[in-house]
Amino acid sequence: MDEQSSQFLTRFLESLPTDERSKYHSFSSDYFCNDEENANLCAQLVYDGIKTATCSLKLSYLAEGEPIPLTGHLQVVTNWHQEPVAIIEITSVTECPYNEVTEEFAFAEGEGDRTLNWWRKAHWQFFTEECQAIGIEPQDNMMLILERFKVVYRQT
Repeated sequence: MDEQSSQFLTRFLESLPTDERSKYHSFSSDYFCNDEENANLCAQLVYDGIKTATCSLKLSYLAEGEPIPLTGHLQVVTNWHQEPVAIIEITSVTECPYNEVTEEFAFAEGEGDRTLNWWRKAHWQFFTEECQAIGIEPQDNMMLILERFKVVYRQT
């Protein structure tokens, strides 16, 4: 985590009572998406409370040796330039095949027109690129990690 995000996280944690602060043990800092326009858009959607969910390809975690997200994890959400915008707390983590993602989850992701049809098109393209990067073919039933979160702190 860079210095700016670390300071942002520290300000949040220091604003909490000691007993509440002690429940947090897992922290990261990152932006959503893999391009500047969408990273900045998603940061704003999180800040505004519109984006309350995200998903990732499970095989990407395994290929990169990254741990699967856990509930209670705090993430400093940044824009593309790694400027902190908000802190989210992961409230649930589930697994779901791509072809079983629901309209409700697509709406919670907050992107595009928030429909399942839009979500499927945009995410198929995203996951196809991700699959190619790790040397596998995308499949309709590829397993995703679905995260739900809430904003616990915003940049003022």
